[in-house]
Amino acid sequence: MQTKPSHLYLDVHQQPANKFQWLLLSFQHVFAMFGATVLVPILVGLPISVALLCSGIGTLIYMVATKAKSPVYLGSSFAYIAPLQAAIALENGAGLANAGLGVMMVGIVYLTLAGVMRLAGTQWLNKILPPVVIGPVIMVIGLGLASTAVNNAMYIDGEYSLIAILVSMVTLVTTVLVSVYAKGYWKLIPILVGLIIGYIFSLIVGIVDFTPVLEAAWFALPEVNIPFIHYQPIFSMEVFWLVIPVTIVTVAEHVGDHVVLGSIVNRDLLKDPGLHRTLLGDGLATFVAGFFGGPVNTTYAENTGVISMTRVASVWVIGLAAIFAISLAFIGKVSALISTIPAPVMGGISILLFGLIGLNGVRVLANNRINLLAQRNMVIIAIVLVIGLGGAFLQLGTINLSGMALAAIVGIVLHQLLPEKELGHGTPQPHDIDPIQQVI
Repeated sequence: MQTKPSHLYLDVHQQPANKFQWLLLSFQHVFAMFGATVLVPILVGLPISVALLCSGIGTLIYMVATKAKSPVYLGSSFAYIAPLQAAIALENGAGLANAGLGVMMVGIVYLTLAGVMRLAGTQWLNKILPPVVIGPVIMVIGLGLASTAVNNAMYIDGEYSLIAILVSMVTLVTTVLVSVYAKGYWKLIPILVGLIIGYIFSLIVGIVDFTPVLEAAWFALPEVNIPFIHYQPIFSMEVFWLVIPVTIVTVAEHVGDHVVLGSIVNRDLLKDPGLHRTLLGDGLATFVAGFFGGPVNTTYAENTGVISMTRVASVWVIGLAAIFAISLAFIGKVSALISTIPAPVMGGISILLFGLIGLNGVRVLANNRINLLAQRNMVIIAIVLVIGLGGAFLQLGTINLSGMALAAIVGIVLHQLLPEKELGHGTPQPHDIDPIQQVI
């Protein structure tokens, strides 16, 4: 029988006793996911309201599929931005339907893998994706976003700004001080406090634009685009080959995120609820998102970072955040208000959150006692980091492998080719030991 891990304030199934605290904890997750979740549809050309709707519905679907044993929040995946843009641009007359069908294809692949995992177990996947590969790939996920965080912290409308730097630093310092020095409940919501103080300071220096709020309607139905009804598209192998190769890295990211989250909450989520159930939840959520014309759903590292910082892992908090996201899809004014949070505020928060994501990759290596003096391990980690962060890419016709995707593939290949594969798996520590918790 599992007991509450000593380093958590609220374990997975514990419900916050104070309803107001519950509300604030859930809002914190909404703020953490909002910027990235709405940025993806903006870049791809999909409706923001649908992305929010699918994010909330997808998270609830995931919770049902995993029997509410995994505190994961699902948001829009950045990995599919380029493939979906290319799919929409195809000259087959289908337009946005290509994107919707492509997203549904990704969901079907996840569901297929979930069935394979259920029947064949996960040992074969463990051999392909050992900790020595997953660890540096997670570091690439976090550190690869570092330039985005820094740019948001330094620029306003693409121009270098001392005001932007001041706003981002006020936000970051506030978050750090609350995280380190606050007592009681305040220690659980450092990100929310940092966002509020950063937003107030932004108002003072005059960089908040309320135009979107004034123009938005109070109530508006999400702009759902069901592919088969609106566009009557024809299945295209071009779309298939645009989106499917990316699932290699998103499956690796899925596994990595759950390993990281498991290390935070001191539970082996790949065994209970099981990788087949987490893939089932992610796959169903993504398929539904594609059906409504939304982006691919993925486990959100930003929200994992929130759990890592606050040590609140309650699925009740995640579930309420999902309900809030669904509500925002219908309330135009509120959604518009959140969208007015200046980029420097999000930049200040992201500097800390993205760094924590990268540090979680170190956690994977540490928790599995990966021997960093072993030559083969050093080679794999070093190459994965440089390829993932150095801008390397491989163009194969219409398929473009770069960043995290290419780094993950290279890491997998190196692990298979180099001798002494057992060194890549390390020696996992007892599940209740977390040697770098004090670092975080």
